[in-house]
Amino acid sequence: MLELLSEIVKQHRDQIYSLLRSYFSLGRPFLLRSDLWDVFEAHCQQTGKGQGICTETFRRFIACCQEAVLEDPWIYFAVRERIGRWTYVWIHVEALQHEAVTVSQFLAFKERIVTGVDNAVRWPLELDLGPFNREFPKLSESRSIGRGVEFLNRRLSSQLFQSLGQGDRKLLDFLRVHQCKGQQLMLNDRIKDVAALSSALRQAEEYLSLQSDDANWDAVKHEMQGLGFEAGWGNTAARMRDTIVLLSDILEAPAPVNLEKFLSRVPMIFSLAILSPHGFFGQSNVLGLPDTGGQVVYILDQVRALEKEMRQRLSEQGLDIEPQIVVVTRLIPEAQGTTCNQRLESIIGTQNARILRIPFRYESGEIVQQWISRFEVWPYLERYAEETGNDLLAELNGRPDLIIGNYSDGNLVATLLAHKLHVTQCNIAHALEKTKYLYSDLYWQHNEAQYHFSCQFTADLVAMNAADFIITSTYQEISGNDESAGQYESYSAFTMPALYRVVNGINVYDPKFNIVSPGADADVYFSFRNTERRMHGLHEEISRLIFQDTDNAHIRGQLDDPEKPIIFTMARLDAIKNIAGLTEWYGQNEKLRKHANFVAVAGYIDASHSADEDERAQIHRMHELMTQYDLDKQMRWIGMRLDKQLSGELYRFVADHRGVFVQPALFEAFGLTVIEAMSSGLPTFATCFGGPLEIIENGVSGFHIDPNHGNISAELIADFFEKCRNDAIWWERISEGGLRRVEQRYTWKLYAERMMTLSRIYGFWKYVTNLERDETRRYLEMFYALQYRPLSEKIAQQKN
Repeated sequence: MLELLSEIVKQHRDQIYSLLRSYFSLGRPFLLRSDLWDVFEAHCQQTGKGQGICTETFRRFIACCQEAVLEDPWIYFAVRERIGRWTYVWIHVEALQHEAVTVSQFLAFKERIVTGVDNAVRWPLELDLGPFNREFPKLSESRSIGRGVEFLNRRLSSQLFQSLGQGDRKLLDFLRVHQCKGQQLMLNDRIKDVAALSSALRQAEEYLSLQSDDANWDAVKHEMQGLGFEAGWGNTAARMRDTIVLLSDILEAPAPVNLEKFLSRVPMIFSLAILSPHGFFGQSNVLGLPDTGGQVVYILDQVRALEKEMRQRLSEQGLDIEPQIVVVTRLIPEAQGTTCNQRLESIIGTQNARILRIPFRYESGEIVQQWISRFEVWPYLERYAEETGNDLLAELNGRPDLIIGNYSDGNLVATLLAHKLHVTQCNIAHALEKTKYLYSDLYWQHNEAQYHFSCQFTADLVAMNAADFIITSTYQEISGNDESAGQYESYSAFTMPALYRVVNGINVYDPKFNIVSPGADADVYFSFRNTERRMHGLHEEISRLIFQDTDNAHIRGQLDDPEKPIIFTMARLDAIKNIAGLTEWYGQNEKLRKHANFVAVAGYIDASHSADEDERAQIHRMHELMTQYDLDKQMRWIGMRLDKQLSGELYRFVADHRGVFVQPALFEAFGLTVIEAMSSGLPTFATCFGGPLEIIENGVSGFHIDPNHGNISAELIADFFEKCRNDAIWWERISEGGLRRVEQRYTWKLYAERMMTLSRIYGFWKYVTNLERDETRRYLEMFYALQYRPLSEKIAQQKN
């Protein structure tokens, strides 16, 4: 890139100078990629494409520039040459000289712009995790990002089993440690070394081949124990023999595929702890309450799928052991009509999973009574983690085999617990706030009173680097796309001026990242064409909800022409979800209003019912827009929380009326409602920022819309309805495309299978190698103690 820049500057100095001056003319110290590109395109329209600096070569340079920092006569560029690979360069506009700079120098320049203080002579705190991971294997190709376990198996298995028999010995030691509730599994003490293991495997294979294929463990137990084996190899002689052959093949000629297949059969996971502290975590009457949305639905569906998978695997392993899953969340005494004040609650649709609620406590030990925003939880988490650890040990009668954190607060608690209990840790971010709020790191002090980003971003850095593996729903969540950085990638380098500077915070090529996409509850969200399974008894209630109930205080607007198809949306009512934006698009587009009605299920109608400041602002905005565009006869705003079964049938009801679902978020980490709508056979239009870009194949299984260009998005939806009028097959084609896409890629069964395999493989490599990264852990402990803890204590002091 630097050589390219040098050549262009030499050949076209006047045009380069003119372009750079155009950037300064915007009068802003920070420019985004879109700003840089728009100015460049305007310049090329004047000079002619393909002429001067408007050649394809320099266009690529501008396209790679993610950010520019300006202070006359200097411009600093952050250049993302490819996914996860960054360089930084300054240009002196008057002299047209340029030079590469380090990430520290680039961040220092940004700090100077914000603070007005030159930090060049000081020693600011820099976080650099790079040196701790130099020897650790990394992926090299961007296409492999998110497939970390495949890479680890290939790389580490070849290293492990080539080390003069050490790999075989470590595998033997690994198989010896497995037990559950005092019951020894896999191997007993008759097998002393690898040679004895190999001999026993040959004898067991020969013995089992003489038994009936469906003989169970009790039938072969005496002979197998004499050879050195215990329960866990399989539920039938045929499966035991198959597992034994797998291990024999690994000892003779290790192959990554066989190793993964073998480890997926090892009985390792009997109990899980899932952490989700913030919000109102419950099974009914919670969706739509502050900080309570898709994450709750995700976890409950996840638990049901994981319990089924755990029970199936334990059965196939020949073990009569009841799997246990405990979801740990916060106990809220002032529960607002929910069950969040109950300590224990069984999870519907499972046999043994439950919710365990543990309270937040003040310094005095007194229980915090009321709901607390997810941005305010930080002072309570350390004590919460300590109490959670003790309660979990009692509830599970021992340690969990895997701890799964959710969101920033749950991931931090999972980090503290995994460290204390020496358990494998998995993180699921759901949504990293850093990419939601523009310049939230750079201007953290401006937002500190409301959002406390200093605490949250510090917690994120600690948790994501401490995790054994990280689950994401999409590739973009990790590393974005060719044009923009991913959520995790944004943590690789950033600064919070006057606090600390991150020069190497996370590496998206780290093999801890794995893409495991969730699905929608198949018992609730299924095709509208499946008439036998539909909830026909709800149709009258839904009809009243959509077309009648004009005196309902929780509803505004009515649909004067019920024959029109419905544009349907459902989400929390906050700025990011952009429901008010969609309302404005609809109000401004006469063609769209002519073709379809609009139904929004979001928030409350009365702002006084909400305790969330952002939500109250959005409620006022919705009322303003409905009045401004006179929407009360074409739009139905439902400010009610709908239960899951009603929501599922509502999607299908809209599909019956040949409607569409629109998800207009400014950013959506995954897009569970997108999956729900597509699973119901409802053609879906969803934001191009975040997960929906991967979920939907544009024009095949739905459509992408740009929330920053609402007029174009509204026109796209209107054109769809117009095309459906002229082509009766078009609606059906997109509907079927969505159903196929979900079935192939986004089901909870696929999710649970992959999750259980990952937990075993990372647990194995953690045991036999230094995947624990002790040096990194010690560094993070210091960072936690010296940065996170004082920041969280400061929040507590401010509240007092």
